[in-house]
This record gives sequence, structure tokens and C-alpha cells, in this order.
Amino acid sequence: MTPRTELSPDNRFILSPQFIGQPVPLLKNLAKEGWCLNEPHLETAGDDPQARMSAIHEPLAAFVEATVRDGKRPVSLSGDCCSSIGVLAGLQRAGVAPTLVWLDAHGDFNTPETSPGGFWGGMPLAILIGRGDQTMPRAIGLAPLAEQDVILADARDLDPGEDAALAASGLTHVDSVRALLSMPLPEGSIWVHFDTDIIDATEAPAQNYPVAGGPTSAEMAVLFDRLAQSGRVLAVSLSSWNPELDEDERTERLFMRLLERLVG
Repeated sequence: MTPRTELSPDNRFILSPQFIGQPVPLLKNLAKEGWCLNEPHLETAGDDPQARMSAIHEPLAAFVEATVRDGKRPVSLSGDCCSSIGVLAGLQRAGVAPTLVWLDAHGDFNTPETSPGGFWGGMPLAILIGRGDQTMPRAIGLAPLAEQDVILADARDLDPGEDAALAASGLTHVDSVRALLSMPLPEGSIWVHFDTDIIDATEAPAQNYPVAGGPTSAEMAVLFDRLAQSGRVLAVSLSSWNPELDEDERTERLFMRLLERLVG
């Protein structure tokens, strides 16, 4: 991990330019002055995706812990939602337990038993609450997050089996971002995890797994303004679009503007 200078008085940014343990060189173009670049030597982890992701999660957790202990807000950008494992581990090490607001077109609530293709990127929310394979949480000492401390918004694309597991869980699941604009915000601090594929692909087409429908960028901006104005967003993690599909950088510009609304 290459440290740089601090970007702002309130936020510290870290960029993990990988997707499921594989480097995504174009993601490094997002890095601004003051960001930390999380590029551990993945060769030592071999070919196992979980081992490679755990090698990424450990420095990410250390960054989040140090940032929170310093009274700042960690902002993580990465290529996949599994990075949330490192973020939560860092928050736990710092002794904080915020409510997780998970914004995603997908549920990310599969386990190896329900996943159609065994894709790790479809499992991280389930992993965070202690379901399914716990290899990555064990690697960095992560304790399961209580189900009642999670709000999942949208998740309009669910696999068979995943939908039943979600319905039977203790998570709060609202089927639209609009619902978050009217419901009371949770007590205490908030961690916002934002998968960029939540927005309709007609506005943000550079996605690996686009899903029709979803909120507009204008609706997301209103939500982010509400969250920012609450003063209780302790941490933010963003799962990126695919920069290789973003030839005109339209998707990048949209989401960086939205992120700025959320973290100021």
C-alpha cells in the first residue's frame, strides 16, 4: 500500500484496483493526490481467489482502523463488493459498530449452496453476517455483523434461493431507494456501501452486470444529500463500474459526482 498525503480534513480515501483478486490497472486512474493505493503483492497468495482477496482486505482493514482512530472518515473504492469484508474488519478493530446501508442492484446474499455459478462477488453481504463460507472473515479476524444492523436497498435482481434466504433473514430490505427517503434513519453511526450498478444502466452503462430499472442518478443524489446532512456517515465503500467499458468516461464522471455529494 503506497501512502500519499491527506486529501481533505474529513475524509481519507483508499483505492483497491482489483476485481475478485485480479488487478484492474485502469482503476488506478481514479487515484487523486492524497489517496492511498492498496496494491499488495498478490503473487504470494497464489491462485486461490479467497487468498488473494484476503491479501487485499488486510491492508484495507488496517487503513480503515487507523483512519477511524484518527477521527477521520474512511472512503474505500474498489473493483468488487468483497472489499466490504476488509472495511468491516477495520471498523471492528477501531471499536465502532455502525448500521450498514447496502445499496445494490443485486442482493449479494448468495452462499455456495444457492449461487448459480459460485461467483464470490454475489456473496459478500451474506458473508458479512456469518452465512456461507467464512474463509475470508477468518483470515482477517472478522466477527459476523448482526442481521438487524443491515438495511439493504433495491436488490431488484435476486437468484432463486437467494430471494428466499433474504426474505427469511433479519435484514431490513426495502425494494427501492425512494423508500430510504421517507423512513427514519437508523440510530447512531452509518456505513454506506454503494455498488454503482444500482443505477439504471441507461445512465451508467459501464457495468459488468447491468440490471434494467433502478433509481436515477437524481434520486441517488437526493438520498446521498440526506445521508450527508445527517452527519452520521462514519464510513463509505464503493464498488466500481468497469473502467474497460467506460470509453467516454461518462460513468466515471457520474459516480464521482455522486460520491462527492455523499462525502462532501
